[in-house]
Amino acid sequence: MSTKVSDYVLQRLREWEVEHVFAYAGDGINGLLAAWGRADNSPRFVQARHEEMAAFEAVGYAKFSGKVGVCAATSGPGAIHLLNGLYDAKLDHVPVVAIVGQTNRSAMGGSYQQEVDLLSLYKDVASEFCEMVTVPEQLPNVIDRAMRTACAKHTVTAVIIPADVQELEYTPPTHAFKMVPSSLGMASYAPLPAAADVERAAEVLNAGEKVAILIGQGARGARAEVEAAAEALGAGVAKALLGKDALPDDLPYVTGSIGLLGTRPSYELMRDCDTLLVIGSSFPYTQFLPDLDQARAVQIDIDPFMVGLRYPFEVNLVGDASATLKRLLPLLKRKKHGSWRKKIEKDTARWWEVMQRRAAVDADPINPEYVVHALDALLPHDVMLAADSGSSANWYARHLRMRDQMRGSLSGTLATMGPGVPYMIGAKFAHPDRPAIALVGDGAMQMNGMAELITAAKYWPEWEDPRLIVGVLNNQDLNQVTWEMRAMSGAPQFLPSQAVPDVPYADFARSIGLDGTRVEKPSDVEAAWHRALGSDRPFVVEFRTDPAVPPIPPHATLDQIEAAAFAILKGDSDSAGMVRQGFKAKVQELLPGHRHRDDRPGAQDSGTN
Repeated sequence: MSTKVSDYVLQRLREWEVEHVFAYAGDGINGLLAAWGRADNSPRFVQARHEEMAAFEAVGYAKFSGKVGVCAATSGPGAIHLLNGLYDAKLDHVPVVAIVGQTNRSAMGGSYQQEVDLLSLYKDVASEFCEMVTVPEQLPNVIDRAMRTACAKHTVTAVIIPADVQELEYTPPTHAFKMVPSSLGMASYAPLPAAADVERAAEVLNAGEKVAILIGQGARGARAEVEAAAEALGAGVAKALLGKDALPDDLPYVTGSIGLLGTRPSYELMRDCDTLLVIGSSFPYTQFLPDLDQARAVQIDIDPFMVGLRYPFEVNLVGDASATLKRLLPLLKRKKHGSWRKKIEKDTARWWEVMQRRAAVDADPINPEYVVHALDALLPHDVMLAADSGSSANWYARHLRMRDQMRGSLSGTLATMGPGVPYMIGAKFAHPDRPAIALVGDGAMQMNGMAELITAAKYWPEWEDPRLIVGVLNNQDLNQVTWEMRAMSGAPQFLPSQAVPDVPYADFARSIGLDGTRVEKPSDVEAAWHRALGSDRPFVVEFRTDPAVPPIPPHATLDQIEAAAFAILKGDSDSAGMVRQGFKAKVQELLPGHRHRDDRPGAQDSGTN
């Protein structure tokens, strides 16, 4: 039997060791679907409920495996649906290859059904490589370049294959004019900066007295080297959210997340430092970095197109984080751990006390900070975590401490709603032997999380560890936007846009063969997490949380505080709750000393309320 183009596409993916393709069917890829049948479903066709979810699952797979994620969709609407997930990958520098169908070549230009100019549509999201296969001889080169480019540049690439081309007999490129043969494989490499640049960087860092380090996901493979640099420089280390799992939070000098969702110690670390070292991060919020004339700065990044951004760096080192730090470390002069380092460690320890106190503040009915804080101590050592966009990301950033082999991610730069559950499904295909937890708001859960539970229900019996836990913060409010309206615009909550229905998420999970529980009292929170972590199948824990608990950062500006107050004066629908919860949360930062070990709501004395 002859090999069709569609057969060869799957064969080449297997040769690239692609094990899963996250996809949804449609007649624009019927040829590929038939080929999957002939190939005994290898690589595995993982059926999402929607093409956007397929793309998110490919992103989650790539983020948690370190491999290229692959997704596929039909022509027209299918290809369009992929885009949000693909932009999520592009903006977070995640390698994903999209394979999409197209109408027959004979129909192109004829305003045919589902005809969309996909080359134009995809030229931004897949700007590094986007190609349409019009003759079989373009393969294997097109597949190889898509895989290699996605891997090398940590980006999105796209291969468009018209439906009729999928059915053609495959003929390889020949040794002839205008034929382009190809080869498999991606060689590993670790680029290094010039020795003179490393020496200049060492001079800057050695001259500093108050050194701050900011790391991102690019530092994930350089944990030992980052720790050694922090020790040598007597520095504190703040983490961009995509680098939250790059360094453990139980190190006393790790100040936690930075930015709008960050911690006060990270804010003060940047506010007070005289020297800044940024490793593997393109953190975009310049206002959370030192003043532009405050600190001498050095950057290490593997991408030459991403250096020099965000801050007036004195030295830019283009290279792999681990390999570059190994060259830099012998040149660093070890600093005495004096008042600077001691202040960082003291401030960080106090911050975790404040978080414990804020979690213990009473709310109506449950404080969302307590929900996530209670989970922190229960996390398995190898858990995979995802937070959806919204107020759940605040509590993920501030209350969960990474340690051991834990991994975590979210939609960093795009900050799109909806990837929490599909991220974890993709992660489970990468590591079926590890537990996974997604923290999502009720808005994101209604948007697409509930439907993707059906995907989990379809595939979980084959996972070695069946635990995929979805923690839903059900406050019947699009809470992050509500608070942004208050703090950034001085506008009161607009209920027609912000209020969402109360949905029985746990009941839905049980109706499709999963398990779940609804929690309406603080005293039941910890037991619910224990039950979920002990479950023999995916589990939804639905917490009825108080929307009045403010996610405004603890270092909120006076303008933000005034704007929120103005929203109250203009008649915010939840003004009383805002004042009550905002005051109770803020006062925890002003209390001195250590609090009682029992941090359950209601267990503290009245002086901490």
